[in-house]
Amino acid sequence: MSETTITEAAPVGKQRSPLASTLLPLVVDVAVPLATYYLAHSVFGLSLVSALIVSSVVPAVRTVYGLVQGRAAGGTSRPMAGGGLAGLMLLVNVAGIVTTFLTGDPRLMIAKDGLVSSAIGIGILFSALRGRPLMAVGLRPFLTGGKPAREAAWGRLWVESAEFRRYALRHSVIWGGALMLECVARVVGAYTLPLTTMVWLPTVFLIGAIGLASVVSGPCTERMKKLITEQA
Repeated sequence: MSETTITEAAPVGKQRSPLASTLLPLVVDVAVPLATYYLAHSVFGLSLVSALIVSSVVPAVRTVYGLVQGRAAGGTSRPMAGGGLAGLMLLVNVAGIVTTFLTGDPRLMIAKDGLVSSAIGIGILFSALRGRPLMAVGLRPFLTGGKPAREAAWGRLWVESAEFRRYALRHSVIWGGALMLECVARVVGAYTLPLTTMVWLPTVFLIGAIGLASVVSGPCTERMKKLITEQA
């Protein structure tokens, strides 16, 4: 297994803090669309379908920006988080918007967001099956803190420690499974619950999935952190 496929990172001085890097996409993809929906529907009087379509534009634009930014950077710093998954998310978003516009079905628009979660979940699970866990890219800054000694320890452990890789794979499987459960809950809710409820309930589903994955994957994270500390 090649060390460079997963251990390379952007220069420490150019990185945001791990917390900011994690929370910013969550705010853009969850809080901003929800606020946009209520603004478009309640303040500007757009129909339910139109408001849902408008609220989906921001995540789609962010995905395009991420793809363009990755290509501009050469796409080498984070191959695990590369354009394949982002492109799939963009395809699902655009397909959902176009289909909903043609059919006028708001439930399809809500269910579409579940397909985005499933795309991410499938991508994470597939990366784990390939032995190149996608979640390791986001986990690494938290465990190393950008410190050279810990960064070097991560690189050595990834190459030399089967135990370290096993916990990294398990961590990704847990997160991928949680997102798949969130997808199922969102799609089922879209076709069984009132639309006014499903405007905000998917946010609860997503937060619940993140919370569940964080708790269940906690032992993996702690063990990896301990191994890095010992190696460093």
